[in-house]
Amino acid sequence: MPNALLIYPKFPPSYWGFKYALDFLGKESSMPPLGLLTIAGMFPKNYNLKVVDLNIEPLLDEHIQWADVALTSTMIVQKASLYEVTERCNRAGVPIIAGGPHPTSYYDNIKAETDATINHFLFGEVEEIFEDFMTDFESGSAKEVYRETRKPDITTTPPPRYDLIDINSYGSMALQFSRGCPFNCEFCDITKLFGRVPRTKSNEQMLGEFEMLYKLGWKGAMFVVDDNFIGNKRDAMRLLPAVKEWQEERQFPFSLYTEASVNLVEIPEMLDAMSGAGFNMVFLGIESPNDDALIGTSKGQNTSKQEDAGSYLLRSVREIQSKGMEVTGGFIIGLDGDTEFDSHINFIQEAGIPMAMAGLLTALKETDLWHRLKTEDRLLVESSGNNTDMTLNFVPEMPRDELIQEYRRVISTLYDPTLKNYFARCLKLLEYMPKTHNNVRSIDNMPEIRAFFRSIQKQLFSKQGLEYARFLMKVLKDYRPMFPEAVRLAIMGYHLEKITRHTVAVEDFRNFLNHEMETFKENVSQFTQVQGERMNEMQNYSRQLFARVKTEYNTIHKDFQYAAHAALTGFQQSMFKEYLEAELKAFKNAAGDFAKEQSERLGELQAYVHKLFARVRAQHAQLYDSFKHHTDDLSRHTQEAFDTFRDSIARHLELHFGSVPVQIEGLT
Repeated sequence: MPNALLIYPKFPPSYWGFKYALDFLGKESSMPPLGLLTIAGMFPKNYNLKVVDLNIEPLLDEHIQWADVALTSTMIVQKASLYEVTERCNRAGVPIIAGGPHPTSYYDNIKAETDATINHFLFGEVEEIFEDFMTDFESGSAKEVYRETRKPDITTTPPPRYDLIDINSYGSMALQFSRGCPFNCEFCDITKLFGRVPRTKSNEQMLGEFEMLYKLGWKGAMFVVDDNFIGNKRDAMRLLPAVKEWQEERQFPFSLYTEASVNLVEIPEMLDAMSGAGFNMVFLGIESPNDDALIGTSKGQNTSKQEDAGSYLLRSVREIQSKGMEVTGGFIIGLDGDTEFDSHINFIQEAGIPMAMAGLLTALKETDLWHRLKTEDRLLVESSGNNTDMTLNFVPEMPRDELIQEYRRVISTLYDPTLKNYFARCLKLLEYMPKTHNNVRSIDNMPEIRAFFRSIQKQLFSKQGLEYARFLMKVLKDYRPMFPEAVRLAIMGYHLEKITRHTVAVEDFRNFLNHEMETFKENVSQFTQVQGERMNEMQNYSRQLFARVKTEYNTIHKDFQYAAHAALTGFQQSMFKEYLEAELKAFKNAAGDFAKEQSERLGELQAYVHKLFARVRAQHAQLYDSFKHHTDDLSRHTQEAFDTFRDSIARHLELHFGSVPVQIEGLT
């Protein structure tokens, strides 16, 4: 029987991953790779299947050696891990198949960004193409690309193979009810991937998946991963009573949460049905409390003709909270039309949204925003897929540095080191959210008990300690039945503050490198004098510079050094390029002098070229020795600069000296 290895590449740390909160519970990842598990259900029965989630465990050589074929599914932020997986499969001679949002939208970029070979691509939703692909693959005639021809009927989608994973490694389980969204927000790629007509599973499918997880022993959080659970209102209302009945028969084993559009508040019967079925949290894409920004990004569903956006959104959040459901919210910093961001901070605080996920606007490929910015000549590079890394891939209305500084201020205010503002939002939430069976429970299992004591240990004796103690004491006094919920919120706050602190540290490192580069540019020309009399000064200066950079880099938390890697590599390239340009300028000046008296000074020229390349080799060696443990791909990044420099020297010698033989030493 053939062996298929399903590999889920690694996510970098983010607000969304809840890595540092999950550590309290002894969990490894927030949720399983639902797309891969769904594809696993489509494989022919004669295949042996194995799932390796790199967010849970490392990919071992034994895994790859076992496999006859490897299949991956990725989002944009997983691309670095995807490329590493691909290289390893290539070396082992295992064919690799890639699917998911990232390959579907960024196929051309993947081909340009890596030398590794992905053998086959599955674009879009694969229910109706996977069988054809497998038939071709097994006959040896598979094409490179398979693309959906229409949006499939997901009532035919098989149940995910949850039995292939260790469910206890995850903080939440995940299942899907619908695909697609009726709205067409300018910045969002959901409608480009899944369409604007939401398609849903049957009640029987959904309850079958609930039952499968229940029989596997799962109890706790369950994420209904729909991008808009109420996109198809009729079918959502059809499902909810059945879920309520199933939950009631088993004493509500699952705490449900999902994503929805703000117009949920306009459907009171939907709110009641969700609360009754066991939903205790809903994520809303609020984006901005300002009308101009919302209308400009085609987010009219977040506005009202009767009142300003801020008032309407605040009322909407309150109404949802009043049904016993916590509101988490997405906020975008950088929309055209937003001129200040105190309104964002004030809204989040007043609304009592503890987990407010604020990110910089990013233009995802093929979205309406991407096309508009491209037309306006404001698009710079493709998105990294990470909207919290303080990089911009477009020219904003506000000056770039000012916008990034504002984003930094927003997240640093929401999640300050003491978490004072965060705990204030938690109390506001508890004030407006009634006690229901969805959010009142006891700490009744060992993982939760351990999490509580870890929370005391890590948070009480930290900068958060005073505010943490005040928060828990206030809850015990005024909201005692919701104390376990308060502990959960406190642990989430620990994660959010830590992510914020280290994200800011990476941005500080980038600013540090920019300052050092400007200083280097000012100084480098002073050290590249004719015949290299000041070479020792150059070496000493570089040595001190590299030591400062290494020290700063090493202060960054190891989980976040990936985010600083690109900045460090760029600094190395720029620094070496600046050095080579200064050397080239000095060489041209010297060569001009030598050319005036070719025959008499040819020996001096030869000696100069020898010293020049000795300096370059020494500078490169110092650069490599300083950073080889931090950037494995340094040689690849500097080779082009080497080649350009050597060719420029050769052309300049030929220009001034014609066929006069002057040896150009190679660079190693």
